[in-house]
Amino acid sequence: MKSNCVATPLSRRGFLAAAAGLCGCARPIPRRNVLFLVVDDLRPQLGCYGDRTVKTPHIDALAARGVLFERAYAQQALCSPSRTSFLTGLRPDTTGIYDIETHFRDRVPDVVTLPQLFRNSGYSTRGFYKVFHMAGFDPNLGNLNDPPSWTEPLYLPVRSVYGPEGEGLLRRSYAQLEAEGKTLSYQHIPRSLAFEAPDVPDEALSDGEVAHEAVNALRAWKDRPFFMAVGFYKPHLPFVAPKRYWDLYREDEIPLPENQYPPQHAPSYAVPDDKELRSYVGIPKQGEFPDELKRKLMHAYLASISYVDAQIGKVLAALQALGLNENTVVVLLGDHGFQMGEHGTWAKKHSNFEIAANAPLIVAAPGSAQAGVKSKALVEFIDLYPTLAELCALPESGALEGTSFAPVLAHPHRPWKKAAFCQYPRGAVMGRSVTDGRFRYTQWARRNEAPDAAELYDHETDPGENVNRSGDPAFAGDEARMRSLLHGGWRAARPVGYGGER
Repeated sequence: MKSNCVATPLSRRGFLAAAAGLCGCARPIPRRNVLFLVVDDLRPQLGCYGDRTVKTPHIDALAARGVLFERAYAQQALCSPSRTSFLTGLRPDTTGIYDIETHFRDRVPDVVTLPQLFRNSGYSTRGFYKVFHMAGFDPNLGNLNDPPSWTEPLYLPVRSVYGPEGEGLLRRSYAQLEAEGKTLSYQHIPRSLAFEAPDVPDEALSDGEVAHEAVNALRAWKDRPFFMAVGFYKPHLPFVAPKRYWDLYREDEIPLPENQYPPQHAPSYAVPDDKELRSYVGIPKQGEFPDELKRKLMHAYLASISYVDAQIGKVLAALQALGLNENTVVVLLGDHGFQMGEHGTWAKKHSNFEIAANAPLIVAAPGSAQAGVKSKALVEFIDLYPTLAELCALPESGALEGTSFAPVLAHPHRPWKKAAFCQYPRGAVMGRSVTDGRFRYTQWARRNEAPDAAELYDHETDPGENVNRSGDPAFAGDEARMRSLLHGGWRAARPVGYGGER
């Protein structure tokens, strides 16, 4: 294996990492690789997060050798804004990206992305499938890939996200769209089956193909420093997984959420609709879903999680077999949370609720003395950029709006951020939200106008966020404190010594 050595930098970043046992000492060390695994619409419904129904042995094994963050938050619960944020190190209000159609280069053309930082530092960089946002059912629709980020072109699978039956229906929908003279766009997206259990090999679907190609790339790159981002599409709709993963579950034993209703006293802005799911074949266009359909949807979602877990397992097994574990930082995250019946919303994110903003984050760093540890430290996905720059001793941009959590990897239970932030727009109204680990507070307001609605949830007594306590005299002090945190912004919430309170 080539040495690819660099000297340990004499910087705060290098000093902290060395003190943490994450970055070596004074002697040169091999350049660290990064394996960056992004899973679409994956909420913390994993065995390692305490779920007793789902089967995720490979993700659980990764958590057993890394640090699992219980309170990790996306900056917006929508694919493109979230991915744009953690891949540029800039918050949505800085990039101006709140939708899934606008390319971030149109708003911040000169930004250096996370993979681009590694490319500029001499690394081989490559993305597989959905890293930046793209519509996985059609690579020509909404492909917001960023060529300057990669030393080799983004890999796009030829296999479908649908099974054989769903793919057949989809082709007919495309033909009808063409016959009607309509152009493929977000306003005219052909849909097919919402769920399917085809009896096919893993590689017959797009995520299985991507795992196979990622393994091949690891074999080809084992002797050079690399940043490899592998984006898996499932468990995003459509919920399609090979039959063997459906067979892991008994549908009558799958629990449904208890809070299938909007929070009491919540403003109308708070709860998203089911428009996306209802556009699929076989889903009622209006009205309450029958319990049989709800259980089928949950069964399909769980099967999709287990399917993508198996693909992740293949990539991690290759990393180990190639002897790369000892010099590769592995990051696994869901791009945001997801609602499966909570608050009466099915197969949706698109909100500021805890279940939409909170998502899985696991980091396994070489040389760390911490393994299998769960941290309750508040971290944000925007913190990933500076964290990986620190762990790999790369120079970071001064414009980054996150905070490296490398010290938390060394000491998972240490005091950290005072708050984590997210936001979600409803037309001309923006909802801005903050959590301190116990309370979540959200304000809804039009630009340059006073807020016209607010939400306050106490996770100690109401973890499901079922009763809005904003305006309740018993919570007046808590609401005032959370309002102050929200208005103080992310800079004031940083840990001691990082530009925040001293």
